[in-house]
Amino acid sequence: MNLGIVGLGWWGGTLIDAVQHSENLRFIAACTRSRSSHDQELAARHQLRLLESYEALLADPAIDGVVLATPPAVHAAQIEAAALAGKHVFCEKPFVMSKAEAGRAIAAVRAAGVTLALGYNRRFHPSWQDLKQRIASGELGVILHLECTMSGPNGLTLTPDAWRAQPEQAPCGGLFPMGVHAVDGMIDLVGAVDHVYCQSVRRVVPNDADDTTSVLLRMKRGMTAYLGTMMASVGTFRFQVYGSRAMALLGGSVHVAGQSSKARRAGLFGSYLIQPLHGEPVALDVPAFDVNRAELEAFARAAAGGAPYPIPEAEMIHGVAVTDAIIASSRSGAVEPVA
Repeated sequence: MNLGIVGLGWWGGTLIDAVQHSENLRFIAACTRSRSSHDQELAARHQLRLLESYEALLADPAIDGVVLATPPAVHAAQIEAAALAGKHVFCEKPFVMSKAEAGRAIAAVRAAGVTLALGYNRRFHPSWQDLKQRIASGELGVILHLECTMSGPNGLTLTPDAWRAQPEQAPCGGLFPMGVHAVDGMIDLVGAVDHVYCQSVRRVVPNDADDTTSVLLRMKRGMTAYLGTMMASVGTFRFQVYGSRAMALLGGSVHVAGQSSKARRAGLFGSYLIQPLHGEPVALDVPAFDVNRAELEAFARAAAGGAPYPIPEAEMIHGVAVTDAIIASSRSGAVEPVA
């Protein structure tokens, strides 16, 4: 599968690195707004044709699909344009800015008969898959509560023109850069969210965005959940699931400026613990695993008519509905239902 990528920032480069030796797909072209010396060097190093515009990329008959490593505010329009051009689409998270945009984007890909994939890469890690299986099998018992805390220092050094530093593009601080991974993970493990309550504030970051956000969630199946994100502290990741028979804890990292490409792709999880109600805790091995390569190859298989991409469209839309409700709650100060 021949791919064109839109955006050659640090994350675009990470995605290109992930599939350098893949037998299923390759990047052959790119476009970027800046066309900086970094962009040109990256394109030359990976033998990518650097095209003048997104329209030129979509018009290229050699390109089967596009990868969007762009800010979420432009995703909906880019997806619709790609679908109209008959290109398969891999869209980085966060998906789009609203549930209405999500509905229009998915309607466009359905009408065109092309594949849409969404980059929630943590779902692909073997340790995450193992946790999902243990929950489904009943090993943890009745699930009572899920909890995720994600923190990092990137908010302290973001330039004012970065999309993550602008409240209109990244509301609720770390929600879009980090927290949407946890929202998607909770949906993957235990299903839909019913309602939310959010507090989001700015304490120290040198821009207008929030840096500290906390969310209470109630799942439709009855369990409760908590999500906390901080954009001005040390880099941490903890995802816990509390059941009536056992507790599971996945520990790891978030993406911190200066990390290597390899660390960003294979270092998301570093520890995995199962603590039964009775008995000693069990520490499980966490394999090194390139989650970005796994998600892109799953995209290629789905586009070629193989197994469907493992994030269903209904869950893509519901994830956006949850972030809509979180943002609404941060503004209203009230509990908000998930539409």
